[in-house]
Amino acid sequence: MNTEIERKFLVDTALLPKLSGGTEIRQAYLSLDPTVRLRIKGDRAYITVKSKGLVERKEIQVEIPIAECEAMMELCPESTIIIEKERFEVKHKGNLWVVDFFHGAHEGLVIAEIELDKINQDVEIPPWAHREVTGDPSYLNSNLALSGAKQGE
Repeated sequence: MNTEIERKFLVDTALLPKLSGGTEIRQAYLSLDPTVRLRIKGDRAYITVKSKGLVERKEIQVEIPIAECEAMMELCPESTIIIEKERFEVKHKGNLWVVDFFHGAHEGLVIAEIELDKINQDVEIPPWAHREVTGDPSYLNSNLALSGAKQGE
């Protein structure tokens, strides 16, 4: 079991460097308590179980066949939506950030995340990461799947 420690930020896209090589992601949630996520990322698929938490969470992820992932997505609760986004990797001051451009119900929302080795790790925040939303549960992907209407600010 891994521990995921991450911080999240809303993005000012006008300040982003030029991006290329994005990966399409579709994800859905079989359960929100505990969080059981299904994800198709490019040509691979995963099922992930995550503990509760906003910054630090336990996580188990297993690769599964895409056909099985798509079949399980059909079993997700009707009260949730499939999240669609394009993910880009951006290096800043030696750190790897991921920047997600949401589509569909969340069109216009752009969130950057950085995974950390420890909870109090120092990291230089890029100028395009303009507002931290790490502690705001409404920006958890599981809650975005539930809301279906959250828009970027």
